[in-house]
Amino acid sequence: MEGLITKSTGSWYQVQLPDGQHIDCRIKGIFRTKGITTTNPLAVGDVVDIDMEPDQDTGVIINLHQRKNYIIRKSINLSKQGQIIAANLDQALLVVTLASPRTSLGFIDRFLVTAEAYDIPAKLVFNKLDLFSDEGLEILADYKAIYEKIGYPCYEVSALEGTNVEQVQEILKDKVTLFSGHSGVGKSSLINALLPDLDLRTNQVSDWSDKGMHTTTFAEMFELPQGGFIIDTPGIRELGVIDIEKQELSHFFPEMRDRMHDCRFYNCRHINEPGCAVLKALENREIELSRYESYLSIYNGNDTRA
Repeated sequence: MEGLITKSTGSWYQVQLPDGQHIDCRIKGIFRTKGITTTNPLAVGDVVDIDMEPDQDTGVIINLHQRKNYIIRKSINLSKQGQIIAANLDQALLVVTLASPRTSLGFIDRFLVTAEAYDIPAKLVFNKLDLFSDEGLEILADYKAIYEKIGYPCYEVSALEGTNVEQVQEILKDKVTLFSGHSGVGKSSLINALLPDLDLRTNQVSDWSDKGMHTTTFAEMFELPQGGFIIDTPGIRELGVIDIEKQELSHFFPEMRDRMHDCRFYNCRHINEPGCAVLKALENREIELSRYESYLSIYNGNDTRA
């Protein structure tokens, strides 16, 4: 039987069948995904084949269907390995807050680079609008200007008060959407505003999984009444970029990608080379300094700061 993984603890997977039935499944023996070395062989969003176990209401996953895409992060303690956060995504939403807690520009950029690298359209949702002072609204405008200029849609919401939640509902329709962000940015509150009957607690996912497994990212999928799915992920403390070669990194910054072919050298690193179109654009303030600093940070391997 074919099904969709909607929940995972690393050892057990909840698989939704086409008729809506949910079956708890495990992996039998060694299960390998072709060409991908990760700490978790399967992820929420994967389409799999299962067999029911004899005389039990549980199943065994026997086959993984080819993924359309997936998004991966570096394991915090196992730096040479990655964790698949979710698979078969139509888009990714990063929930951002400017305070309580603050989401840094560097964290936003690393998330966007990862989404670009795995060909997943990304959008930014700025939450806790109800807490913004006049100064905070000015900073918000600056943040939005940075990212909208380079093609990333931005939304302002207050999950607590319901402000502009309908805008988020509209962009989720009929799509499989990853929700991500730091702990405390209000992802669960926003999902509750989108799905009031769910009554998701802030720590529900981490309670359901193993609290001690800090090196693994677990996620859970929720079906939307208007069509589509939300994949909620536990809060990310750090986001390490993985599987991106240094010479490829600039391809995943849209404003650099648009200019790199104008550089004098085809293998330009955009650091100190003469005739670099990216450095010229930076000098002319056509590329934001914060974005370029993020590029250098990732390029030099300093890519896990919050």
